[in-house]
Amino acid sequence: MTEKKYIYDLTLDELQELLMDWGEPKFRAKQIWQGLYQNLWQNPKEFRNIPKDLQEKLEEHISFSHLKPLTKLKSGDGATEKVLFQLPDNNAIETVLMEYDKRRTICISTQAGCALGCVFCATGQMGFKKNLSSGEISEQVLYFAKQLKEKDEKVTNVVVMGMGEPFHNYDQTLAAVDRLNDPEGLNLGARRFTISTVGLVLAIKRFAKEKRQVNLAISLHAANDELRSSMLPVNDRYPIQELIAACHEYVEITHRRISFEWALIQGNNDNDEDAHELGRLLEGLLCHVNIIPLNPTEGYEGKRSTKESVSNFQNILEEYAIPCTVRIRRGIDIQAGCGQLAINN
Repeated sequence: MTEKKYIYDLTLDELQELLMDWGEPKFRAKQIWQGLYQNLWQNPKEFRNIPKDLQEKLEEHISFSHLKPLTKLKSGDGATEKVLFQLPDNNAIETVLMEYDKRRTICISTQAGCALGCVFCATGQMGFKKNLSSGEISEQVLYFAKQLKEKDEKVTNVVVMGMGEPFHNYDQTLAAVDRLNDPEGLNLGARRFTISTVGLVLAIKRFAKEKRQVNLAISLHAANDELRSSMLPVNDRYPIQELIAACHEYVEITHRRISFEWALIQGNNDNDEDAHELGRLLEGLLCHVNIIPLNPTEGYEGKRSTKESVSNFQNILEEYAIPCTVRIRRGIDIQAGCGQLAINN
């Protein structure tokens, strides 16, 4: 039996070609596309704008989901929801919805597992399993978009900060972003997306040359090579000065601000000298620093910094005129940090 095509992996052109091969008029593809990405229909029977025989053909030949919810958890304050999905090959990925103020932010995964081995990350502790397809990346957003629509709400932001290194799956990740950005589809503005990388220099340079309006975030976490390499092994390949040079190149080409993520770990990277070292490193660069009190994981003994250390760190960065905010810790009671459910699956 031929494996079914996966609807969310198809571009609009590919969908048109498929339908024309079936003897259907070209405009049917646009109707299905809008049904998928605007109406958020998730099975052929919902497509009442197309003939019943075409609904039946879609049912027979096309898969409308690769994501099977295994576990759903909601935080005590109701503001964070995490879903563990099973893929057709039995690998598992995680997606998180965060609701605060008027923002409805979805944190999505681009890989099952990760090859980069960042010591404090539960996904890194899993090792690499597989790259997701563009459809599997997109469907995570559409799953929660439909859930929000039922409450007359919409997705406002997508952060590509879940399981995996997005730039290790560059083409599929950006194909998903383009599909969700499509004015004929979900029509989520490019500036509503943020892609987070540990600092793959060649991919950052490629991303810069594409001059996208998508936001870029760098997981930095240390301002000297010795410390960073002990936390993020990728630093051995792309040392800090090479990474920061690529960041300057990115800003020069795009004129867009870069965000740097810094997980504050008690006694490791949270003292005054660490803050001064970071300030000197980033001084003069169009950037912003997100301080993230550490999410605990079973495979890492580090502890989150004290409130005093967090405040001191932020104040020192401001002495260097570097904008800095402390990210609110959300979903700790449901292990909302990426990979914390999948690692035990």
